[in-house]
Amino acid sequence: MNRNRSQALQTRAETFFPGGVNSPVRAFRAVGGAPPFVERAEGAYLFDADGNRFLDYFGSWGPMILGHAFPPVVEAIERAARNSTSFGASTAAEADLAERIAACYPAIETMRFVSSGTEATMSAIRLARAATGRKIVVKFEGCYHGHADGLLVKAGSGVATFGIPGSAGVPEEIARLTLALPYNDVAAVEAAFAAHPEAIAAVILEPVVGNAGCIPPAAGFLAALRALTARHGALLLVDEVMTGFRVALGGACQLYGIDPDLVTLGKIVGGGLPVGVFGGKRVFMDLVSPLGPVYQAGTLSGNPLAMAAGLATLGYLQEHAAEIYARLESASRTVAEGVAQEAARAGVVLTTNRVGAMWTWFFTPGPVANYDDAARADTAAFGRFHRTMLEAGVWLPPSQFEAAFLSTAHTDADLEATIAAAGKAFCAVASA
Repeated sequence: MNRNRSQALQTRAETFFPGGVNSPVRAFRAVGGAPPFVERAEGAYLFDADGNRFLDYFGSWGPMILGHAFPPVVEAIERAARNSTSFGASTAAEADLAERIAACYPAIETMRFVSSGTEATMSAIRLARAATGRKIVVKFEGCYHGHADGLLVKAGSGVATFGIPGSAGVPEEIARLTLALPYNDVAAVEAAFAAHPEAIAAVILEPVVGNAGCIPPAAGFLAALRALTARHGALLLVDEVMTGFRVALGGACQLYGIDPDLVTLGKIVGGGLPVGVFGGKRVFMDLVSPLGPVYQAGTLSGNPLAMAAGLATLGYLQEHAAEIYARLESASRTVAEGVAQEAARAGVVLTTNRVGAMWTWFFTPGPVANYDDAARADTAAFGRFHRTMLEAGVWLPPSQFEAAFLSTAHTDADLEATIAAAGKAFCAVASA
């Protein structure tokens, strides 16, 4: 597969950007090889600068649940753009989108739009501290909640990919206010509350970890967190930037019956444009300026193009929910299990974790229930698998510690081609 133009573009990009990229995982450092430079996308496919076509299994890291360039979304953005790309003032579309979100998330009584998932979680943490008068935040190892200082402690995703325990530039004084605990370990959370009485403001988590690879919650784990936070006067903050509208129409809150105090959303909510949301119980959200003392602002918050894309995406998902989520479940099961079967035939040790239309193939005997389990995976084997699949025209997330995503645009033929390519790739992995 010729990728000469992509390689030339990468060299040029390195003149302007650290590592030639504007987000670290795009550099392919975790899997090796040169990253293709994308020129366009349609449905389930990405097309690079050299004219190569790739089946896309990361979907812009989650938002493209309806596939790329989905016509209703493109048309909505075009209509909105004709009226201006930004106003810096309120529009009816903001409340229209909020109404659709609230219909799917009963826990979100009021909300605030921001421009990224990082902004959403950062703002929600500030709100939780203000609501409780406390400073300490509990998070879980391998869960990524954006790159705000206090949330980069044992944060999975790109941090895990590059083997960095945190990040340079984060003061120890800030890091000490974050307790990072093992995911799926209720006893560790109980011990944290016992050791820090009336000091923990919030427990924040990805209800399905997606940034240490896909790791589902153990039975009873989420319910135990809800009970513990309520008992100790802390807030439960569920970060659904990745799982929101992905694992169910009402996200993980619906799937697992969670009633959190605060929720953060992103990705699918913006239909591929930059959007984040933090919201929850009115008693807490009323503390946000201008009603209360918690300041938060954003010049592009509620951007009209993002609102239009989000309305088109969520409107379509709501109208066709039964059909869409049944298809996503069936197709994801087919490709995830089909590839696992090919690994078994080739004698490659593999563990498959999946929740709805997100999954990870871990090159480890498993099970994978937390970050330590994930960290034992054979990342070199994953790198060989990734490179071989890319050469076959299948673009997987370029890290063992990221979840794969599927869209409604993936056809049965696409799934069959992926499984067949994996069979050949595992032979390469096994012989290495």
